[in-house]
Amino acid sequence: MSPAASALDLAAFRSAPLVREPYEYLIVPGFLKAEALAAINADYPKIDKPGSFPSDTLSCGPAFAAFLDELGGAESTAAFSAKFGLDLASFPTTVTVRGMCQKKDGRIHTDTRSKIITVLVYMNPAWEEQGGQLRVLRSADDLEDYAAEVPPVEGTLLAFRRSETSFHGHKPFVGPRRVVQLNWVTDEASARFETARHRVSAFFKKLRAA
Repeated sequence: MSPAASALDLAAFRSAPLVREPYEYLIVPGFLKAEALAAINADYPKIDKPGSFPSDTLSCGPAFAAFLDELGGAESTAAFSAKFGLDLASFPTTVTVRGMCQKKDGRIHTDTRSKIITVLVYMNPAWEEQGGQLRVLRSADDLEDYAAEVPPVEGTLLAFRRSETSFHGHKPFVGPRRVVQLNWVTDEASARFETARHRVSAFFKKLRAA
């Protein structure tokens, strides 16, 4: 795959149905093209601590950086805007990266109110575990009452519109679990707050490790 080639299969994204119950979401296996996976995984940031890290605080290779640029780029934004019926180009974005999962991760939540659309792109070569598979839930208190379950296999995308009922979570898992999260958020102040929050968290994780 040449450096200029697209890593995203936006045709597959556009053809994937938007499910509206229990809230608006879609799942796209193969959102990342097969020929792009090896290079992106090889250039994935080295993260040995749990938590979400702002992408600009991490060191990564060129294939991963190009993937992030494309994910937040104009063509991708237009595709997500059309899918969800929103003009996302007018909203700022935040991007965080995870490499490890801890036992407390996966508790049921809806995401913060400042988030408009949440996009998760998984980057794990294989997944055999029961835990760590995100579930689209129908309620706030029953992890078994789910509409869909998403194995976090490399190249798979889950995107949803945040709402007061956008409940999601997963069974506990401890170990490597790679996922990139892109969010369109309501305003620049929210984007700065979310980024700062993750920066502070990342700083203290590094401090504890040292």
